[in-house]
Amino acid sequence: MGFGPDGNRLDPALSGNGRYLASVLETGGRARLILQEQPGGRVIPLRHLRGREPHSSPSLSWNGRYVALLVQQGPQRLALLEDRLSGRLVRLPLRGNAMPVRLSLAPDATRVALQVVRSGQWQVELLDLSALVEPDRPGGTPEIGGGAADGAAER
Repeated sequence: MGFGPDGNRLDPALSGNGRYLASVLETGGRARLILQEQPGGRVIPLRHLRGREPHSSPSLSWNGRYVALLVQQGPQRLALLEDRLSGRLVRLPLRGNAMPVRLSLAPDATRVALQVVRSGQWQVELLDLSALVEPDRPGGTPEIGGGAADGAAER
């Protein structure tokens, strides 16, 4: 399951059903999210995350349908949620001038906890995502592809 001796693996997150492992791979000064099917280690492509690096703080829903993480976009850090079934990318709404530091997605993906820094203060916010997502519950869709590039190795 390794990616060679030159990379560091950070921030592991396992889907609730244990089928998917997300982690951040640091290589050559880049930090990118790797999503792997378990137990084989096949890399699952993510449609919307290329070019939005570095990645950090991944979190997965129960069946791995939803992948939440933080990305850097210029001077701004964003909290994003990718729906691997529909291919939709959602920017999670943050109040005021909050900068997200970490996040944790509920197993059914209807809520997310965010650690943020606002005006020099560390805070935790809970966001209700139920209007944005279809719940990902145990017994849901067992097989979710990565889109047209599914099966292609991540570069």
